[in-house]
Amino acid sequence: MGECQHNHGPDGHAHMAAHNHAHDGHAAHGHTGHDHDGHEGDSHNHAGHDCGHDHGHGGLFGHHHVHTPESYGRAFAIGIALNLVYVIGEAAWGVRSHALSLLADAGHNLSDVLALGAAWLAEALSRRAPTTNFTYGLRRSSILAALGNAIALLVVTGGIMWEAVLRLIHPHPVAGVAVMVVAGIGIVVNGATALLFASGGRKDLNLHGAFLHMASDAVMSLAVVAGGGVILLTGWLRIDPVICLVVSLSIILATWSLLRDSLDMALDRVPRGIDPAQVAAFLRTLPGVCDLHDLHIWPISTTETALTVHLVRDARESGHPAEGLLNLAARELDARFGIVHPTFQIETLSDADSCILASAHTI
Repeated sequence: MGECQHNHGPDGHAHMAAHNHAHDGHAAHGHTGHDHDGHEGDSHNHAGHDCGHDHGHGGLFGHHHVHTPESYGRAFAIGIALNLVYVIGEAAWGVRSHALSLLADAGHNLSDVLALGAAWLAEALSRRAPTTNFTYGLRRSSILAALGNAIALLVVTGGIMWEAVLRLIHPHPVAGVAVMVVAGIGIVVNGATALLFASGGRKDLNLHGAFLHMASDAVMSLAVVAGGGVILLTGWLRIDPVICLVVSLSIILATWSLLRDSLDMALDRVPRGIDPAQVAAFLRTLPGVCDLHDLHIWPISTTETALTVHLVRDARESGHPAEGLLNLAARELDARFGIVHPTFQIETLSDADSCILASAHTI
């Protein structure tokens, strides 16, 4: 397998701004024809690159990736600290007032602290540099954390719903004022923590999982305050579990998209918002490209998408150098589809006829 040396600095990478989604602080650059400081660099030609094929042909790689995304380490630290203080205070109040509901809620909030810790760990791991054995780094840890958070949130919410059903059948007195005070503090703590991840959650599924955990707790605390107020005014004990069931159902509906998207990412589904047919149609419009095959698009993290494809060129086409073609393709894939890590293999018509992957996945 051919090798190429990539020598490039962090500055001066050209980057097209027309993204379908944001890449904070990212500058795109192709390894196969770098555009540094406003000029096109040397292209890397892998002659006879075999890539597991039965035949040799020129393989040209265009790696287009992003700089390390913005860190939310401080947000995680603040969120975990706030919630730990709240959990300890809630548990202490529950023991002192003999309020089982407060102790149960403290346990639930402790699970949220653990969920935040898992999301923080995944965010830190996803920023680690690639190694020989982990050639993409540990970027997929953010996908696993999002999936784990979705499952944990559904399990915890299911437990709350079960408890609510039991209280509907067998209602018992609630320490209305104490519960309302603690829940009111919970609205502030959980709401403030959710806001720390609100902006990042719109573009990173892992951060969205953290946001959803805290936002659902804030809504649940609001429901507890409302239920406590109704109980104080009317004495109707069943209002508390009724409100709890309604809020729990809304949380499940909100969590379903997180579960679906994270499971899709874990299974390498083409990210939502990217149409493979449109990508293939664009690639066929590139100068000198007459066909393509073995097109694959998949997420390598909750914020980055990769692509591999074999581009077929007419051997008689000499007006469009391959290195310029790959620079153009990498930039446009980023700008049009948010695909930041493409790898291209260039074949001629004669190569394509004998390529063992030509019929494996042709679009």
